[in-house]
Amino acid sequence: MTDPSLPAPMSLTEAIYTRRSVRKYAPTSIHEVTIRALLEVAVQAPSAINRQPWGFSVVQDLARLRRYSDQAKQMLLVASRGDPKAGRYAAMLADPDFNIFYDASTLIAVSVDAPDAYSDADCWLAAQNLLLAARARGLGTCCIGFAVAVLNTPEVKRELGVAAGGRVVAPIIVGVPAAAAPAVSREPPRMLAWLR
Repeated sequence: MTDPSLPAPMSLTEAIYTRRSVRKYAPTSIHEVTIRALLEVAVQAPSAINRQPWGFSVVQDLARLRRYSDQAKQMLLVASRGDPKAGRYAAMLADPDFNIFYDASTLIAVSVDAPDAYSDADCWLAAQNLLLAARARGLGTCCIGFAVAVLNTPEVKRELGVAAGGRVVAPIIVGVPAAAAPAVSREPPRMLAWLR
């Protein structure tokens, strides 16, 4: 079953070349059918020894997302004191109107309950599948590094159903883009070696 409000899926190659980090969303909710379809694609990712360690938490409660955003901004402001690189975000994080989730309608947090040497890489492979599947359906996405710390607090992990010893690896927002994201140039592959 597909969400009739979304365009027909594009080719994988087109999705790869046109995927962008979207930071402006229309106030449109993503249908449960679409979310489940994205998760079905995500779990097709390869994983070490086929462990499939990923778990997914979906948040579409806008008030909860705003609360997480406000908590994250406070945590980041404290952490950025004395750090010149992190300090460049201080004004943005201090802005009460700035939402680290860019007002997207949906957060999908990819997590692992029993971390091991390969589980983070496995979760990122699943996240990449999700990003490309969303783009192929005309949706926008963005990985939200600002959210990692708050999503891994004991209280929020409980809310998300993440095990006490687990962790959120990849927080991804999903939504309907408010406008087309501009193209971003890419450098050609940097060849370090080609041994024949």
